[in-house]
Amino acid sequence: MIQTTLSILTRVAYLVMGFQVKVRGKAASQPEAPIFVAAPHSSFFDGIICALTGMPSIVSRAENLSTPVFGTILRSLQPVAVSRQDPDSRKNTVAEITRRALSRGQWPQILIFPEGTCTNRSCLITFKQGAFVPQVPVQPVLLRYPNKLDTVTWTWQGYSFKELCIMTLCQIFTRIEVEFLPVHVPTEEEKNDPILFANSVRQTMANALNVPVTDHTFEDCRLMISAGQLTLPMEAGLVEFTKISKKLNLKWNHVREQLDTFAAIASASKGGRIGIEEFAEYLKLPISDVLKELFLLFDRNGDGTIDFREYVIGLSILCNPANTEETIRMAFELFDMDEDGTITEDEFASIIQSALRLPELDVSALFKEIDADETGKLSYEEFKNFALKHPEYASLFTTYIDLQRHQLGMFEEHDTEPPALVSETTPLARNKVCPENSEDSSTTSDKKDD
Repeated sequence: MIQTTLSILTRVAYLVMGFQVKVRGKAASQPEAPIFVAAPHSSFFDGIICALTGMPSIVSRAENLSTPVFGTILRSLQPVAVSRQDPDSRKNTVAEITRRALSRGQWPQILIFPEGTCTNRSCLITFKQGAFVPQVPVQPVLLRYPNKLDTVTWTWQGYSFKELCIMTLCQIFTRIEVEFLPVHVPTEEEKNDPILFANSVRQTMANALNVPVTDHTFEDCRLMISAGQLTLPMEAGLVEFTKISKKLNLKWNHVREQLDTFAAIASASKGGRIGIEEFAEYLKLPISDVLKELFLLFDRNGDGTIDFREYVIGLSILCNPANTEETIRMAFELFDMDEDGTITEDEFASIIQSALRLPELDVSALFKEIDADETGKLSYEEFKNFALKHPEYASLFTTYIDLQRHQLGMFEEHDTEPPALVSETTPLARNKVCPENSEDSSTTSDKKDD
């Protein structure tokens, strides 16, 4: 009785507000399709689908349930509430959707907007898997707003809720087109792979809408907001998070922290991108051939700048794997030439100058930044803390260590004395770059002489 009453009242409300609703196709019954998937989701006005599908249960943000009037109506529909901030809530939501979809009519049909957030309808972003995990048939539902003036789109940028309501009500009429596509029955392959199932449905809907698809997700929207708060262009946060997180095993909180660092580097540049000058300034190093090589490893498309996506991938592939406890310990021992457990500025300068092939390089500013207690010497903890916060240096250190190992290995094969290292600075202690089981590492005096 509530469903029928709400369906009629909703239709009347849209009619009073001046909406002209055109429906194509026919809504499937519960046995035919336990789940409706609607897209593109671009406005709170998309709620008209509820009236056209018999007021099904919907998957909605938990925050919506506390909204005056609307929250009460929403609760009467027995919604599936999800908190987009709580990973456990998402897992529980998928389990609840599955339970209801397989109830064989004991629960109403479920309406899901699989994009998980509002977009501007120019494309279909990645569909979340919740509607496709139950392995049941779904009916795709398309939404179109063919109006000359768009007063309905409610996204992360643009007009507020109140402004959109006022502008929409000031129009004589607003057109909405709702199209029910044929029910999509999953194949055996799609049943075993919710991602494949979701992508197949999304592509079908994109073809019918004649719009492209993109791998951006709700998490990209969150990064966009964070980028805007950090005075970066909001589009700087668009990294196709779900796509790269699966390939690189990244967590959202970790990427959000990397955005803070990226913003600190790119704050002085235009367009929210890092140039070689900003990169060098951040590392407190001059622009050299070695630094240019490191910069090019980040600059994947070769346009002379690093965007946030390239920065995240560069850290994940180049820097973080190399920035291990073993590498940090090895680098510290490399710097600690007199083996007294601390690094002086002269020792630090010697290695940095050799690594960058710049014998006259002044590294005092970088040394002072690492020297947190201002004692003039670096302890292992100070060195480690700095290395963990600045993984970009790991690539420089590991490249240098590997080069020394290679050179020393060549001379050991020929049983000859190794010459001075890459630069003309003070030669390094041989034990700093040789494996621990090296035959030549028998005594301290031998190490020093070598």
